[in-house]
Amino acid sequence: MEYIYAALMLNSAGKEITEEGITSILGAAGIDVDTSRAKALVAALENVDIESAISQAAVAPVAVAAGTAAPAASAAAEAAPEVEEAAEEKKEEEEKSGMAGLGALFG
Repeated sequence: MEYIYAALMLNSAGKEITEEGITSILGAAGIDVDTSRAKALVAALENVDIESAISQAAVAPVAVAAGTAAPAASAAAEAAPEVEEAAEEKKEEEEKSGMAGLGALFG
């Protein structure tokens, strides 16, 4: 994760994302740098528009922050007791039908 943060810092500063830049940022933070990971990250981000990727990824968290997920969560919480009651009723019915079957055995 630190490698991604370093790349985002470079991007935010308007700098080119390079192995040296990532190594420099991570080194300044006291992190032992794995040069192969830095190299792989630079290669993976070579043709990526980071600003576009960030704006597309930010769509879901904005919806959650606006409260759109809260009604769904509260509806699910309200439905939970109903599900439990239905499960208990079904279990009671199964027990009653099982007892009726036993009565037929012992007549």
